[in-house]
Amino acid sequence: MQATDKSDRVVYLGTGRRKTSVARVRLVPGSGQLIINQKPGDLYLQFNHGYLAAAKAPLETLGLEGEYDILVNVHGGGLTGQADSIKLGVARALCQLDPDNRKPLKVEGYLTRDPRAKERKKYGLHKARKAPQYSKR
Repeated sequence: MQATDKSDRVVYLGTGRRKTSVARVRLVPGSGQLIINQKPGDLYLQFNHGYLAAAKAPLETLGLEGEYDILVNVHGGGLTGQADSIKLGVARALCQLDPDNRKPLKVEGYLTRDPRAKERKKYGLHKARKAPQYSKR
């Protein structure tokens, strides 16, 4: 969805989800900085190169790294799920920016929501599949 903020800049919105993480992403024309929950992105993602690369991957695919600021509100889950939910949100926001961006992002797999989530615990078991130790006598 396209919107405008207080200073009448065009803002592109996207929502990403992964496991229990939900990221609300805003793309704003700027210098390419990543802000997550009002903190610098590298600090929030603990300077982990893999998480930072995942969050910025859709922009790098289209060659727009230095042209848009990524403003994110994210909650739930751990850093891996949050980084992947940010990636999906950025990709969806880039599709709002220009519908022609959809094809290269789809080829790279950035528009596919990862459906894997934790399996529920079953009664009589310790975890989802871990059974109590078998005793013959």
